[in-house]
Amino acid sequence: MFRKKNQPSIEATRLSSLIAAGVEIIGDVVIPDGLRIDGRVQGDVRARQGSQGLLVLSEKGCIEGSVKVHDAVVNGTIQGDLEVDNFLELQANARITGNITYRQFKMECGATVEGRLERLPERRGDHAASAAGESGAAFAQAAAPAGVDGST
Repeated sequence: MFRKKNQPSIEATRLSSLIAAGVEIIGDVVIPDGLRIDGRVQGDVRARQGSQGLLVLSEKGCIEGSVKVHDAVVNGTIQGDLEVDNFLELQANARITGNITYRQFKMECGATVEGRLERLPERRGDHAASAAGESGAAFAQAAAPAGVDGST
């Protein structure tokens, strides 16, 4: 009756840099490939122009500023707007205070968002449409109780 849908995945091998726990950066950060943040950034985090920058924000990580990347997996805190050109995953401990713009979206039970969600239109010729389809449907499905879509 329920079957697991094909879920987009993030290539962890794209991570090339780390801001470790206890490290605090004051200023903007530009990432060429992938960045994992376990520490704190006070400033904007952006993917280099033309790159497919990946941000992984751990449960201990915190960003005070806007974020603009290709893919993101968030389990920490962002105080600022979040723009993800491709795939965004909010894990259970994610806390976002700001507006989110995304193309594909996955949200685990427990994650919180204080702001507006806006889905970007599909890219021309992009056949990797999100399972939810329409703009508001992605949020409604992501906010459904665990197990409703067959996942645990």
